[in-house]
Amino acid sequence: MPNTPSAIKRLKQSVKRRMHNRIAKKIIKTYVKRTLAAVVAKDFDKAEADFRVATAKIDKAGVRRVLHPNTAARRKSKLARDYKAALAKAKATA
Repeated sequence: MPNTPSAIKRLKQSVKRRMHNRIAKKIIKTYVKRTLAAVVAKDFDKAEADFRVATAKIDKAGVRRVLHPNTAARRKSKLARDYKAALAKAKATA
């Protein structure tokens, strides 16, 4: 446990930031899953909306350093690839 007042404050701040970052990361994961699930369910309007929200959340997390900017770029790129592939597959079977 921290002993000095400054160490106590830093601990409180780090706990608060960690919780904020965990929530932000969880929201990103949720929207990525929703996007791909909507494509599989052939709900293309919802998939497009979720894709836009997911990319915006990833961008914002990268700017705010919740994620490293390169990690944010990589995740966004992977989401776009997976989204386009799932979209093509869903439209081909329809």
